[in-house]
Amino acid sequence: MGFIADALARVKPSATIAVTNKARELKAAGRDVIGLGAGEPDFDTPENIKAAAIAAITEGKTKYTAVDGIPELKTAICAKFKRENGLSYEPNQITVGTGGKQVLYNALIATINPGDEVIIPTPYWVSYPDMVLLAGGEPVIVEADKSTFKITANALEAAITPRTKWFIFNSPSNPSGAAYTREELKALTDVLVKHPHVWVMSDDMYEHLVYDDFEFTTPAQVEPSLYDRTLTVNGVSKAYAMTGWRIGYAGGPVELIKAMAKVQSQSTSNPSSIAQWAAVEALNGQQDFIPANNEVFKARRDLVVSMLNQANGIVCPNPEGAFYVFPSCAGTIGKTAPSGKVIETDEDFVTELLETEGVAVVQGSAFGLGPNFRISYATATEALEEACTRIQRFCGNLK
Repeated sequence: MGFIADALARVKPSATIAVTNKARELKAAGRDVIGLGAGEPDFDTPENIKAAAIAAITEGKTKYTAVDGIPELKTAICAKFKRENGLSYEPNQITVGTGGKQVLYNALIATINPGDEVIIPTPYWVSYPDMVLLAGGEPVIVEADKSTFKITANALEAAITPRTKWFIFNSPSNPSGAAYTREELKALTDVLVKHPHVWVMSDDMYEHLVYDDFEFTTPAQVEPSLYDRTLTVNGVSKAYAMTGWRIGYAGGPVELIKAMAKVQSQSTSNPSSIAQWAAVEALNGQQDFIPANNEVFKARRDLVVSMLNQANGIVCPNPEGAFYVFPSCAGTIGKTAPSGKVIETDEDFVTELLETEGVAVVQGSAFGLGPNFRISYATATEALEEACTRIQRFCGNLK
């Protein structure tokens, strides 16, 4: 259809959303489906945060706000960065958007010119390359080590050209759950220090979801000399179980933050005033539910890793953070499913798994690395156990 913009031909719809929708449709049709596609905690938003939102409504805090966030939220975000990351920002260095996704999108739209390159390690969150393409840039994909899902300093160095504008960094990672230690991160920042034209976009959305005494660090914290060319992105969605509230934020250089506000002023304007007041309470209020939730996530991770490694043809590394595992299904390629279809790709694997056993997962190729698949273990423990049992059965029935 010639009416639609050419730029849209360069991008794909989100694979994770597609899988979630397919699972919903099958459920609506009466199928017994366990959806492990969505990256969304099953915990409810804490009561104090809900109460703050209700108070905002009752007190009439329901009008337009400043385009990129109320002063109270920007102050709370500055305090969070100082307290948890040792990063000092002023309110004019903070932006608030409708979820972390909008913040990342604004930054790319505000900075990318045609032909600019953006380095993205695999496996990557599905939206990074497509956002770069929509902004008119060129994604430069750097393949991670398949056992650790992390890239090396040498691989990063080799990907940098005079046209590189950004390096997108995500730890703990969606989809793999892999997280870089301070030493591993320092090796990457040492490379970036040598290339002053490369900016760093650090997506820290899963900062609080780390296990086994892992210590989270972020690039501008590990290498202070990168502070002036780093956008540190975060949000309340995952740690505070506030996915539907849609609040993301970032700290960065004033000039970049201003440019991002300009983009937002001509797209959505301000995020929901009510969600912003809820986020103030999330950042300033009690944090004690986070370690309690993490205990549950860790137990689920251990369960899923153990059960998947008992499935024929599946190898599942043990991730340091987030609430995903990214097992390899290489051992199933070439085998025949109960339907008679030969599994040739990870997409075939996930399609047959959904059709045969009613378990919805996302193919690894959607994240730039296969043959793998992503499971979100942010769901009820009983459902996870049943899903893993079905995966074991499915793999056992492959010929």
